[in-house]
Amino acid sequence: MTTLHEQSATVLVSLYRNRAASPVEVTRSVLAHIGHWEPLLNATYALDPEAAMAMARASEQRWHHGEPLGPLDGVPVTIKENIATAGVPVPLGSAATTLQPAIADAPPAARLREGGAVLLGKTTMPDLGMLSSGLSSFHPLTRNPWDLAKNPGGSSAGAAAACAAGYGPLHLGTDIGGSIRLPAGWCGVVGFKPSLGRVPIQPPYAGRVAGPITRTVADAALLMGVLSQPDWRDATALPAQATAWSALERPLKGLRVGLWLDAGWGLALEAQTEAVVRRAAERLEGEGAIVEPLGPFTTRAMVDGLDRFWRMRAWLDLQALPAGRRHRVLPYIRDWAAPAQGYSGAQVFEGFSQMAAIRDATVAATQGFDVVLSPVSPVLPFAAEAASPLDDPARPFEHIAYTLPFNFSEQPAIALPAGWSADGLPIGLQIAGRRHDDLGVLQVAHALERLTPRRAWPTAPLDG
Repeated sequence: MTTLHEQSATVLVSLYRNRAASPVEVTRSVLAHIGHWEPLLNATYALDPEAAMAMARASEQRWHHGEPLGPLDGVPVTIKENIATAGVPVPLGSAATTLQPAIADAPPAARLREGGAVLLGKTTMPDLGMLSSGLSSFHPLTRNPWDLAKNPGGSSAGAAAACAAGYGPLHLGTDIGGSIRLPAGWCGVVGFKPSLGRVPIQPPYAGRVAGPITRTVADAALLMGVLSQPDWRDATALPAQATAWSALERPLKGLRVGLWLDAGWGLALEAQTEAVVRRAAERLEGEGAIVEPLGPFTTRAMVDGLDRFWRMRAWLDLQALPAGRRHRVLPYIRDWAAPAQGYSGAQVFEGFSQMAAIRDATVAATQGFDVVLSPVSPVLPFAAEAASPLDDPARPFEHIAYTLPFNFSEQPAIALPAGWSADGLPIGLQIAGRRHDDLGVLQVAHALERLTPRRAWPTAPLDG
């Protein structure tokens, strides 16, 4: 029998409407479940049961009077720690950060609070969001609930781990090179990176988005309906658009699918992951989709240039820290950023220009397809204690060749659970769509989700 903490957001809203369950009962169940997992998983920061229960009681009264604030009223949610919530410090995963309470909710958090969602607390991230890992100098090591010896990925590490472990149905992450999709893929959950500007965010900058991490595509779509509401504080946001986010049914016959298995650079694609993605392509073909191969379209020169630019950005961030605190940042990040102090202005500018080069190459290569199917990561979950799959600051981005291009092309992309390794570890696939076709990506993901076998979720040690 499915317990309350395992129910999807779409089911919870129906239960509330029919008075078959209350937000108080659900929140109490979720908090108890977190208590079983959290000593081993370390997925949360600033978990606030008292405030969550107060929100749940207020929501219960609204439902009792038939006056919910919106489609997420009373639904538990976690928020990645780099998305500000009023009164809570934002450590950015780093022991070097000076802790000061945020003065206001950032746009995604504001939409959730306005809509009556139950804010459980924040989720963990690695230092400055610069690792695909659960390793942090501020937080205890965040682990993967499918295998505690494995890494959940990052930088939305706690969000993906919490989702897979059942810390309620909705989790909010951010992504600038794969930080939603990579941990979602390695934790066996759904992670949606919207089009750039679809979800207002603060601060905005190139490639950065906020988006849902959930167990189902329908829940991701439900959350998008709230997150995509306008907020003047993001001057880069797309114009508000009326989107029927719940309209997920879409025929696959005639759908043009690009099958992208060779990124052109980075780690070699492991055989188990390739087999899972190919099986997904065969399922789409079985429904009438037209699948065609797509070759490499980004280059080593592009990513090396971008690496130089990001190193300089990180080095400047480190220099902005008080001198006595810089050493608290993880050594991996300090070692990665260090070469930037010797870069010339021309090298940094050339690196910056690679964002546009990646955008143009990606849009051009994918234009002939409705969606592109690919791995999320070329490799399986790695050791929990490692900063990245290679654990080498000289080669930091070898695992993001499939995710990175869609950040700078501004295209929507989703990680979807697709299969399992021989050792029982999750393997995700990625579906990317044309620029601004967020609903189209969710629709194809929803169709493929129904065609893909699932396994039982990991069980908390004390849940029996």
